[in-house]
Amino acid sequence: MASTIVAADLTVTIIESITLNDSNMGATNVLTVASVNEVNQRIVSLDASSVRTLFEFAPFIGAGTYIRANVKYLRITNKDDTNAVSLNLESGSSNCWITLTAGESFMLSAASAAIEADDDTTIAAPTLQDISTISAYSTSAIDLDCYIALT
Repeated sequence: MASTIVAADLTVTIIESITLNDSNMGATNVLTVASVNEVNQRIVSLDASSVRTLFEFAPFIGAGTYIRANVKYLRITNKDDTNAVSLNLESGSSNCWITLTAGESFMLSAASAAIEADDDTTIAAPTLQDISTISAYSTSAIDLDCYIALT
């Protein structure tokens, strides 16, 4: 059976709005992610002081696991109005903790795999394809808005 889903472009718009000394210092930035044919959005409720897995990535699909190469955009927003959440980005060899205060968002999109350094050596940049698991922890019960788009 062939799919009847028609891929579409995802448009992500970030608007920063501020006026300082009567001057508009805001900005609007737009990212277009082409050929998205799968989207998953959900609210995840965290219990206080427990770690909850939000996303897992692998070369194959499974329960709660996304195909690593198909992920093109990911966003996690802390919906709490007071409390922070810590996100753990794990790879096969390391992990990185990021803290989102109330209302903040964390975003990833598919990116190039290397950055050229000043000394002409190639430095591997962390990319979405390096991450195997994203989990969350908070000392308070909070809600997270989790969004992922794939091709």
